[in-house]
Amino acid sequence: MAEEVISGSGSSGREGEIDIRVGLTSRDSLDSRWVFPGEDDSEIEENGDGDDDLPHRAAVDSEDEDNQEHHLIRTEPRVDSFDVEALEVHGAHRSDYEDLGIARRIIHAFQTLGVVFGDVGTSPLYTFSVMFSKAPIKGDEDVIGALSLVLYTLLLVPLVKYVLIVLWANDDGEGGTFALYSLICRHANVSLLPNQLPSDTRISNFILKLPSPELERSLKIKERLEASLTLKKLLLMLVLAGTSMVIADGVVTPAMSVMSAVGGLKVGVAAIEQDEVVMISVTFLLILFSVQKFGTSQVGLAVGPALFIWFCSLAGIGIYNLIKYDASVLRAFNPVHIYLYFKRNSVNAWYALGGCLLCATGSEAMFADLCYFSVRSIQLTFVFLVLPCLLLGYLGQAAYLTGNLNGAEKHPFFLSIPSGIFWPVLLIANIAALIASRAMTTATFSCIKQSSNLGCFPRLKIIHTSKRLMGQIYIPVINWFLLVGCLVLVCSMSSINEIGNAYGIAELGVMMMTTILVTIVMLLIWRLNIIIVLSFVVFFLGLELTFFSSVLWSVTDGSWVILVFAVIMFVIMYIWNYGSKLKYETEVERKLPMDLMREIGCNLGTIRVPGIGLLYNELAKGVPAIFGHFITALPAIHSMVIFVCIKYVPVPVVPQNERFFFRRVCPKSYHLFRCIARYGYKDVRKENHQAFEQLLIESLEKLIRREAQQRQLESDGDEDADSEEDTSFSRVLIDPNGSVYSLGVPLLAEFRGSSNSISEASISEELNPNSPASPSISDAEHSLERELSFIRQAKESGVVYLLGHGDIRARKDSWFIKKLVINYFYAFLRKNCRRGIANLSVPHSHLIQVGMTYMV
Repeated sequence: MAEEVISGSGSSGREGEIDIRVGLTSRDSLDSRWVFPGEDDSEIEENGDGDDDLPHRAAVDSEDEDNQEHHLIRTEPRVDSFDVEALEVHGAHRSDYEDLGIARRIIHAFQTLGVVFGDVGTSPLYTFSVMFSKAPIKGDEDVIGALSLVLYTLLLVPLVKYVLIVLWANDDGEGGTFALYSLICRHANVSLLPNQLPSDTRISNFILKLPSPELERSLKIKERLEASLTLKKLLLMLVLAGTSMVIADGVVTPAMSVMSAVGGLKVGVAAIEQDEVVMISVTFLLILFSVQKFGTSQVGLAVGPALFIWFCSLAGIGIYNLIKYDASVLRAFNPVHIYLYFKRNSVNAWYALGGCLLCATGSEAMFADLCYFSVRSIQLTFVFLVLPCLLLGYLGQAAYLTGNLNGAEKHPFFLSIPSGIFWPVLLIANIAALIASRAMTTATFSCIKQSSNLGCFPRLKIIHTSKRLMGQIYIPVINWFLLVGCLVLVCSMSSINEIGNAYGIAELGVMMMTTILVTIVMLLIWRLNIIIVLSFVVFFLGLELTFFSSVLWSVTDGSWVILVFAVIMFVIMYIWNYGSKLKYETEVERKLPMDLMREIGCNLGTIRVPGIGLLYNELAKGVPAIFGHFITALPAIHSMVIFVCIKYVPVPVVPQNERFFFRRVCPKSYHLFRCIARYGYKDVRKENHQAFEQLLIESLEKLIRREAQQRQLESDGDEDADSEEDTSFSRVLIDPNGSVYSLGVPLLAEFRGSSNSISEASISEELNPNSPASPSISDAEHSLERELSFIRQAKESGVVYLLGHGDIRARKDSWFIKKLVINYFYAFLRKNCRRGIANLSVPHSHLIQVGMTYMV
């Protein structure tokens, strides 16, 4: 059941946004798949409209289902020519870092310091303070034990887990929990996200390997995941929970970093009170989030040298304290001191684990910020600069504490600074803290973008701050939202111990979700030995659960606020995903069948008036149901109708001659076309509508001419290939730049299949009824000129923009929870998300909004 809403002057329309990876999808769709015999994967969509003409895929039935042997067989390539055309952008590179020279790589290293490592780099400011507030120092051995805990946490979590393992589990340069989910979904059909193309669920990157136990186990896991809806839902909920923790981490990181750095003033100026520290911290946070709009490249390059000085200062102060006080703290590298520390302090040592984890904060930022930089640059910078400086910094603090036990545990870092350089180091520490705050902020931007593209977060305005590197983005709404959250946290929790506990909860939540997802990647995609996989998951998940038990025990001290915040973000993402998926599936189910379109006829049951109607909708294939309500509600429609779907491709600019790709939806006499309009992330959508229309018509005319040339080529080859036509087809695509694709399917099959049942009135008048089946060259040229003339006349009559706007409402007999979620929560989010009308620079007199409400 559907309700139609038509208004003369359009006001809104949801923008169709599709997550596409240039080069990857088109390449994978051309590759043959390897499947089990008898695998039911031979769905064939209707191809009468020329819009969903996927080739047949081979499927081999098992002769004995009871004793079926699992052997991989090669199937026929599966490709949709429209996917190939719409995804191919000439000159696009899969990696933005391949062509960087030496100078650019050096600049990148500084940007990496300023963006990725700020969080983990400022952990020496507060780690020992929080640890010793929960487990007071009783002697030098306690200092050695706490130091040993910190050293091995640094070596195991940031270095071994993230730098050496997790960074390689990226999705074509994208990091974070959603990138892991996207990677898993491309290798197994487990996605519960609203797919924009039917072919999305059939594209597989499953790589063939020689038969082995690892391959067999991987295939069994793939089948198990695909067969269980419960596992699919559980996997999605883990991803949403991890992403909500990342966003919560983006709130608590600036609060913790800035408060701990400004707290150093209490060491240098005894008259400074905690309230004054809070006010200064609020001022710094306001400045920090105000400059965020200048982008990762500009800010990263500006603060990169400052953070380099900070790391050098850490190392220098550490070496100074080791030489001056006690170099014997180096024995903390012996892990036996960890056992002795727990033996002496028991429960207090367990409490101190929450503070110890703070030395590894920022580890997840290294993975989530991966879209800004390359894997190799992050690995090299961490191993050869960041890690040595951090180790020296902690060793120096421990050396100072062994000689100054009285009161030094409150601010060990600032007290360990030599008096002659205290104020310069304090200044650098505050600058580094501001930089550290940006690490999780940029990671949050990246996660929001990924979740929005995958249909799990309301669409927001995203500003790309670099013409060269597409991953560098800025989201204004999220930026100010994080600022408000930071200010609330700083003003409500004046103690860094309370903030530190909240910090640990958010960080550990993300770490545990990442461990589980990387384990699935190891089993399904990497196909590692089971002993290696079990060692990874048991060791790291057990370690993180131990840390989590420590911070969770202190949740009542006020850090529960961050858990509530994460739960709210989880609910928002889950509701948006549920509503978006339900809406998309409803639109796909109710799209108009091509048989109905043929029965209606080329007049579509109404009067065709001169002009062109551009119907914007989210469906990239098929005729949307909104079009059916449009032709039944109005007495006339335009003589030419083009279904326009917007796709965003990950390149800076799409050349204008490659902006549009067309395909006929019905035979020629219907004058219905499908159009994919492609935009790069730096393209300006607010273009002049007259220039847009002119470019669109020129692209359509190219299609008509190319179609005529291809029909002529096929007709010339019919005499030599008639005997093979049923078994072997030759299909050629010629793109605007002259590249040729052979796709193994007759290009004009839709016209051959429908020419006997539908007469094309606009052409049949000019043809002799007694002429042969194949028209002469002059007839073909005349037909081409007639159609081009028809298009020009329609353009002169005017272009009207029809904005397809679908909405959903719960049925009256639905459960109360479903009504509450769909009719109120999802409706509120949808009403306040970014809509397509904001990107259309069209006079209101040329706009018609076509809306329809689906009862689900």
